Amino acid sequence: MPNYNLDQHYQKIIYNRDELNHNEFECCTFENCDFTACNFMDVTFIDCVFTKCNFNGAHINHVALRTVTFNHCQIREVNFAMCNKLIFEVHFQHCVLDFSKFYTLKLKGTTFTNCSLIAVDFMATDLTESIFDNCDLYRAEFDKAIANKANFKTSYNYTIDPSKTKLKKAIFSLNEVKGLLFKHEILVD
Repeated sequence: MPNYNLDQHYQKIIYNRDELNHNEFECCTFENCDFTACNFMDVTFIDCVFTKCNFNGAHINHVALRTVTFNHCQIREVNFAMCNKLIFEVHFQHCVLDFSKFYTLKLKGTTFTNCSLIAVDFMATDLTESIFDNCDLYRAEFDKAIANKANFKTSYNYTIDPSKTKLKKAIFSLNEVKGLLFKHEILVD
């Protein structure tokens, strides 16, 4: 049975490999914590906020993220695809998520604000009504994704193939529309 932690504030903690396993955190905040060595197992975060935390390369298999917000966090090379999919809800503000994976997840309504999403794997991900506000999407992969009603208007460096990604009513800026035409070798000037 997991240990239950409610309404706690954790600050400047460097967690070891198994320290958080079999824990449930609800309405907790984590500030300036380091999770890079963690190999999460049976961990649940509900209504939690992470600020200025480091998750680079952390193994977050078997983690439940339910209404979790990440602010100013380093989250490079993290595979979210193995997270518990039940009530999965995350939001990112000012985060670096380069080379992370969201493969096949349902990210409906997820917000990415001022994030670096370089080479992120969104393949077969449901991004319906998600918002990419001022995000760098260089080499991000959207093959077989559903991005209906997603908002890319202020984001840049994306290349999305409309024949392989559902984009009905998605919003793009005129300046970046070239990212939808790349495969046709059409130049927009």
